[in-house]
Amino acid sequence: MGLAYLLLGAAIVVEVAATAALPRAQGFTDPVWSAFVLGGYAVSIWLLAIVVREMPVSVAYAVWSGAGTALVAIVGLTLLGESVGPAKAFFLAMIIAGVVGLNLVAGH
Repeated sequence: MGLAYLLLGAAIVVEVAATAALPRAQGFTDPVWSAFVLGGYAVSIWLLAIVVREMPVSVAYAVWSGAGTALVAIVGLTLLGESVGPAKAFFLAMIIAGVVGLNLVAGH
């Protein structure tokens, strides 16, 4: 199961990198960045498909999408100049709490 979590982490990182590159793809008109985005999404889904061999798809997908969403928001705030207010911070914390909660009950 440890390898599954490692691959899930890799899938999340790759998906976040691809999503963060979306603005550079300029609506898929820049071929290099478009290839990076599409390739990143393909690799991320491939890794996720490997992960669900070892853990329930409901948990794997929830962690992948929830952690990815939270990390993309953090990347947007820290690297892409997006703003954050109290409501955005609160709801990001709720996403993180949900991911942690799913991991805590996944083994039960």
